[in-house]
Amino acid sequence: MRRLSGGAAAKHYRCPGCEQMIPPGLPHVVAWPRYGDVDDRRHWHAPCWAARDRRSPRTRRSRDAPRY
Repeated sequence: MRRLSGGAAAKHYRCPGCEQMIPPGLPHVVAWPRYGDVDDRRHWHAPCWAARDRRSPRTRRSRDAPRY
């Protein structure tokens, strides 16, 4: 796990916790498995990362699906 500052974030990423976009310039957390590959990295909003153990499993929606 590594925290990225806003200046180090240069691309758009999708947070696996809330399925929302992380825009460039926003500080966030990058996490990956201990023995994982570079492709296993996931970019999380800091609050989503902190709440990852409290989240319940839910049905994943497509990216363009409405939130209601």
